[in-house]
Amino acid sequence: MGVRRMLFIMLVSALFMLFNSQNALVSCALSSELQAKINAVNEDGPYIGLVIPNSFELDPLLNNSDYISSGYFIDVSGRRFHFGVIGQKPVILVITGLGMINAGITTQILLSNFNIEGVVHYGIAGNANEEHHIGDVAISHFWGHLGLWSWQRNGLGPQDKLPFEENGDYTRKYGYLRFADYTTSNDSVIAENSSYDNLLNNIYYQPEEVFPIDGTPEQSKHVLWVRVDDTYYNTASRLKNMKLEKCINSTTCLSHKPKLKFVTNGASASIFVDNAAYRSFIRETFSVTQVDMESASVALVCYQQRVPFIVIRALSNLAGGGSSEDSEEAETFASLVLNNSVKVVVEFVKLLPASSLSSFKTKTSSIGRVRLSEDFADELFEVQYARTRGEHFSFHKNLQCNSDLQGTAWGGPARPLDAQVR
Repeated sequence: MGVRRMLFIMLVSALFMLFNSQNALVSCALSSELQAKINAVNEDGPYIGLVIPNSFELDPLLNNSDYISSGYFIDVSGRRFHFGVIGQKPVILVITGLGMINAGITTQILLSNFNIEGVVHYGIAGNANEEHHIGDVAISHFWGHLGLWSWQRNGLGPQDKLPFEENGDYTRKYGYLRFADYTTSNDSVIAENSSYDNLLNNIYYQPEEVFPIDGTPEQSKHVLWVRVDDTYYNTASRLKNMKLEKCINSTTCLSHKPKLKFVTNGASASIFVDNAAYRSFIRETFSVTQVDMESASVALVCYQQRVPFIVIRALSNLAGGGSSEDSEEAETFASLVLNNSVKVVVEFVKLLPASSLSSFKTKTSSIGRVRLSEDFADELFEVQYARTRGEHFSFHKNLQCNSDLQGTAWGGPARPLDAQVR
């Protein structure tokens, strides 16, 4: 009985492995075809990747007359990559979702799978600099992630080393926030360095650990501030006198004339900053103007991948609030603020030199035909596959697949061989 049972188990296991291997072969065959078609699309690059936090910030660009949609998109791992043209530059648009992790993952998917020559991240941001106003568009020279901390034990102070500081893992050199400085009594802030203390003590801002793609594996660099690409920054400076919108109609206008501002630092963390005291602290400590939840993540991934990037963010409000007039303007002029950001993005991309492969054109590959029509007709993306067994795949303009983030292979559930992937 024991031998028979063992043989039965071995037979079931063998059948199970055979079934899974057959499914894997079908899935891998489909995956490789999809990857081949992505490779074919990449021949129409290189592209500028436009990385956008959400649909509210995406829609004005989709509706902008200078953006010409190709009419097709590709879905990968929950992200939708829209293809189009601005000026003479082919572009790919993608929404990240909220926060640093979403922004980093999306940027990495973009750079890992598509032929990207540079990244433009745009949207709106909170303002930490009272010298600037709602509707201004700011371009920071550096971006930093201010959400990586070493939180010091109560009773210790600036003179005391942090845990693992001697190993180079943590540092005190970038600055710290002392909670006791913001203790209040009778509606007044108690003087700095007073005898009052706070059990939360101090937090020390830490640089990110980055592993450059052109570096030695497993050897990292510590980076707090990531510099925007010099060529992109200088190109954007040519727009410094461009006119931005002030009014949403003939009777409703901002109290000031919005301008394009070139500032020192922008800061991000997966924290929505709506606190005036913290706004003042990061302004005084780090010379921050823009405050948001994604830009530094995009910057760090581009830095690690050695891809040029720039961030263009319009100022939507004074973080933590200001006068009642500021609060009213923030709500009233939200759409105008975003349109100003999109306007700068479009004009920036139009200034970039056109690549030799910048126009959509007909191409033929060894495994199929890709027609990207120049008049952007309804069937902009048609691929007919003929395999040696006489089986056919038909992929029409919207390709959809899943991707394993650990590699470059495109995966997904097995589909019938004549499936149409939309």
